[in-house]
Amino acid sequence: MELASSNPWLNRHTTLSDGSAQKEYGLTRSDVINGVRTGKLQYREQNFHGNPWFRLLRCEVEALVAELYGQEHLQERKAKNELAQINKALKKLKTEVASLEKRRNELLSILSTLK
Repeated sequence: MELASSNPWLNRHTTLSDGSAQKEYGLTRSDVINGVRTGKLQYREQNFHGNPWFRLLRCEVEALVAELYGQEHLQERKAKNELAQINKALKKLKTEVASLEKRRNELLSILSTLK
């Protein structure tokens, strides 16, 4: 039995879909197909509600992007993606903080009327 840590296909952070690879790294569909055909990208074929897609290894996608577009492009795309994730998390936290503050004020109001 193989451990999840030794098999990159079992860790969700080490794989991504072909669509995500295109979006995150600026690849085209033909870049992905050519990478698969030339053996630079391993893949697992998946289906979601009858729609086929490729599951790819992130490290191989990053190597392909660096080869096709350069290391600087890869670093820029990774930084932009991380920044987008951070901004999304901050927006979610701000919404949550606003909701908690509203509820806090409601509870303080209730407590002040009870005194």
